[in-house]
Amino acid sequence: MPKVNIHQLKELTLSEQKVSKQRRVFQVKWATNSWEVEQANRIRREVFCEEQGLFNGHDRDEIDLIAQPLIVATSVMGMPEEVVGTVRIHQPEKGVWWGSRLAVKKAYRRQGILGATLIRLAVSSANSLGCHTFLASVQEQNETLFRRLRWRTMGYKDIHGKKHAEMQANLKYYPPLDEPAQGFWVSGKPTPEQVITPALLGLPTHLPLKASEEEGPYAKASY
Repeated sequence: MPKVNIHQLKELTLSEQKVSKQRRVFQVKWATNSWEVEQANRIRREVFCEEQGLFNGHDRDEIDLIAQPLIVATSVMGMPEEVVGTVRIHQPEKGVWWGSRLAVKKAYRRQGILGATLIRLAVSSANSLGCHTFLASVQEQNETLFRRLRWRTMGYKDIHGKKHAEMQANLKYYPPLDEPAQGFWVSGKPTPEQVITPALLGLPTHLPLKASEEEGPYAKASY
């Protein structure tokens, strides 16, 4: 896995997006619309239920009642188009925040930065809201990534039959954001010429997909 440096993630303004014609642009933000939440839940279901087999039917729990879902979405003309990754954050006690259910679509895993940007938004959002401790139970295969992103391991435990590292973020590397709900933009790898999105064709992008139209399994970058 390539080394990820959160300080090298390039943020884009809307004006910069206009000159980034050959590179995929993503917006990392809070989920604020129902279609964003729906697509985020679909990714979670396919990763944690169908791909990993950790849950039957769905992975939703009582935490979803108090959690804030975050997303990374493809961006066209400064507007989110399709959700391709998600994570959630919640505050069980004052100042203590947790992140969980991090997942990225298989087709976008090769971008190499989307999981890291979701982690960055998660911790920086909490830091903007008075966080003094940010924790996560991280699947063992992702422990190295989190360590590179300035997290430390405090111990291990089994969750749903999988080994997890109990980890804590170093908050000084995740400064507060002025507008955490809006998040930020990042530039990904060049978009293949054959990829044509519905938005570029002037078609609706947020309509529910029929079963025959759904994409294949999603890959994971989960904790």
